[in-house]
Amino acid sequence: MKTNRELAAIASQLRRDIVRMVSAAGSGHPGGSLSSADILTALYFNVMEHSPATWTRSAAGQDAFFLSAGHLAPLYYAVLARAGYFPVSELGTLRRFGSRLQGHPSVTDGLPGVHRASGSLGQGLAAAAGLALGKKMDGDSHTVYALCGDGESEEGEIWETALFAAHHGLDNLVGMTDVNHQQIDGRVEDVAGLENLSEKWLAFGWDVICADGHDFASILDAFKLAGKRDGKPKMILFETVMGKGVDFMEGTHEWHGKAPNAELAARALAQLDETLGDY
Repeated sequence: MKTNRELAAIASQLRRDIVRMVSAAGSGHPGGSLSSADILTALYFNVMEHSPATWTRSAAGQDAFFLSAGHLAPLYYAVLARAGYFPVSELGTLRRFGSRLQGHPSVTDGLPGVHRASGSLGQGLAAAAGLALGKKMDGDSHTVYALCGDGESEEGEIWETALFAAHHGLDNLVGMTDVNHQQIDGRVEDVAGLENLSEKWLAFGWDVICADGHDFASILDAFKLAGKRDGKPKMILFETVMGKGVDFMEGTHEWHGKAPNAELAARALAQLDETLGDY
């Protein structure tokens, strides 16, 4: 188990990876990748039972993670590389022709750690629910995790999955929502007015846990609570800041899907500690 200080060091490196990857590619989605970095750091390095050496797409005998918000691929790739699923040096190939690191995660090239392609918003949570039901049927006691965005939660498939998971008592399914209040067109509250997400998930029959998505004590406590098997799926609502860690990206939708140029990337990297070595 990592200490909270060690987790913070990993998260800082992941944020550096994200900035460097997106800047070099000239395209990508840094804002949400930065806001979710602490969540996936805790999940992969302290919570999930997983192993690159024995990983399979079926996730038999292991926990599994689905990135429903597929545009957060820079973070996903950085986490997988730093967790040992493929060489860290491969991060430099993001979005290049022939690269396994496509703009949204794909299974076509057999990238280790990726259970399914994602990018069509709403589908990742549905796929995670399907795997969770499969694990129940197979007698596999492991957990399935899925990360969604609050903007993504405007998708109807999210709520179809909410009904399905509650109906089947999928208490081995842990959904996570990065509540950073931003999406590509502006503030989530202005685009579709989700209002109280906690009340919505409760109404759909889920257990709801609210946490600070940038405080590792809060994040780990939330995952511990989500481990309770009580016949209900779990949704953790992580309150975060879009673009966390880079001052000019924080709290705005403008960096949802825009790459920093070399000058701005250097400014961003100056704010983030290099802890594991750049690729």
